[in-house]
Amino acid sequence: MAASLPPGRRRRRPRRGSLERPVNGRLYRGAYLFTAVPLLLLAFTISSPAPLPTPALPETFDTGAALALARSLARDYPDRAPGTRGAGDRLPLSGAATWFEQALAPYGLTLSARSWTQEVPGRGRVQLTNIAGVVQGQSRAAILVTAHRDDLGTSPGADDDASGTAVLIELARSYAEPAGSKNAGRVLPAHTLIFLSTDGGSYGGLGTAHFLASSPERRNIVSAVNLDALAGPGPPALEIAGDRPRSPSPTLVATAAAEIAAQTGSEPAHVDLLGQLIDLGFPFTLYDQGQFLAAGIPAVTLTTGGDRPPAAFGDDVLQTRRLAEMGEAAQGLLGSLDQDVALAATTASDVWVGGRTIRGWAIELLLVALLIPFAAAVVDLYALCRRNRVAFAPALRALRSRLWFWLFAGAVFTCFRLLGAWPGGPALPPNPASALARRWPVLALLALLALLGAGWAVARRRLAVRRRVTAEEQLAGYLVALVALLLVALLAAASNPFALLFLLPALHTWLWLPQLRIARAPVRVALFLLGLAGPALVLASLAWRFGLGLDAPWYLLELVANGYVTTLPVAIALAATASACQLAAVSAGRYAPYPHASERGPRGPLRERVRGVVRATRSHRRALALRRGASEPYSAR
Repeated sequence: MAASLPPGRRRRRPRRGSLERPVNGRLYRGAYLFTAVPLLLLAFTISSPAPLPTPALPETFDTGAALALARSLARDYPDRAPGTRGAGDRLPLSGAATWFEQALAPYGLTLSARSWTQEVPGRGRVQLTNIAGVVQGQSRAAILVTAHRDDLGTSPGADDDASGTAVLIELARSYAEPAGSKNAGRVLPAHTLIFLSTDGGSYGGLGTAHFLASSPERRNIVSAVNLDALAGPGPPALEIAGDRPRSPSPTLVATAAAEIAAQTGSEPAHVDLLGQLIDLGFPFTLYDQGQFLAAGIPAVTLTTGGDRPPAAFGDDVLQTRRLAEMGEAAQGLLGSLDQDVALAATTASDVWVGGRTIRGWAIELLLVALLIPFAAAVVDLYALCRRNRVAFAPALRALRSRLWFWLFAGAVFTCFRLLGAWPGGPALPPNPASALARRWPVLALLALLALLGAGWAVARRRLAVRRRVTAEEQLAGYLVALVALLLVALLAAASNPFALLFLLPALHTWLWLPQLRIARAPVRVALFLLGLAGPALVLASLAWRFGLGLDAPWYLLELVANGYVTTLPVAIALAATASACQLAAVSAGRYAPYPHASERGPRGPLRERVRGVVRATRSHRRALALRRGASEPYSAR
């Protein structure tokens, strides 16, 4: 600690490169030159993809027939939740399943129904059925048009998704008119067309997942169009997020946007630049195109529901004009895709901004380049500490203790999942309107918190402040945590570079915490909280974009529990949390390096018992080894 200065004497600014001012600002700013090339490359990748030509075919979409079909499905079978009589999934089929088959029967399509039994979250083990109508084309390459016919059972589901099912039937009719009709003698489509009515769409896209996992037609699909909530009051929109960091091909999105604009007179809505980056860094969507993109199939959803499907209550009114516009746009999109004989199944990670695209690889390169200033400053800080003989081992052991605690938290959460404390089901996002998204298992969460509290009580014995911490020890605590964050960032970049969006604000903000060690505690705490803006983007996206509100934290835990968020991102998040906790402790003045053996207090009875068992086991093994060695013949030895 510096000695107090006489009254009236100005305090000098610490010398650059000293332990009081350890971060090299000039090196940090100069390292930003490495981002110039990625920025230049990014600028050159901006393009305006051209849509496919509009097909020269007469418009045959019958809005009146589609409206009648949607109203009929919603009126006759208002409760189409899986496992109900209205869904009609049991063999022989009945209810909505039979209704769909009868609606397609007059058009001569090759129909096939595939039923399976599956655990549906909140409904138990029920039978589901997908029904597909196929129009054979000149090529085996297939274009898939899909809509789910089920609902949550809390409303007639006229918009979500009787409207999409009705448009699906009308599109099939326009391509499969029976002989003798006005379309007789027409040329076969260039591609095989599959019109798929899925089940379990309101429960995370269960039908789509089963189709992708088991259908033999899946390998021939070159493009997919999902129809969901086409007659709502919202503006026409495109959903392009995937369950993996992928997006549709620019040509597919440009064609879909052009068809909707031709019918409505305005460009369709889609998520903005920040939202697309969040969706690539934390892949998440509530529509079925996400599963196709994760499987490498370019897909897009046409909807009027926005990022979150429309609310169930009051879903009984259809907007006729909107249904006509979206139906005709879907027909035009299908025709444009079909006439492109070179249509290839390619996905990308591009971002849409104002009708232009930015290549995803250029954004990834820029995000990785933004790590360089932080890495350069951290390496320089490490060299400074080495020159001043700052000891790192106690800080490293303190971070190890925090990491073990958070890994313990992950292990306890996993055990609770195996014991059935969390909702089960497939690795798909639950519908935010379902009870599962809002029903917190309070007892299980309290038990989890109790176990974590007990674990922290054990770990805290080695992390509690026992004496005054020196400036060098504080600096070591900062440096070890910053190096750990750099390693976490590199691992995140290797798995999904877009995930750096959530880490970079923390890295570039928390880098300056060692520089503010002499500042007041509120300043350090405020800087630390500012670094949490990146991780907060995930919760903010779930809370506002998807309408989850205060249920967003529990919904995120649900995604982890059912496996939608895989193990690697969870492990990266736990390691980053451990590092952040060490930085928070130093910033708040509650940090202590791992104590030396002479500073540790007496062991508790449990630790002493475990230590005794371990020592006894080791002694027993040594004795056995000595006996075996003594019993061997001299010649053998």
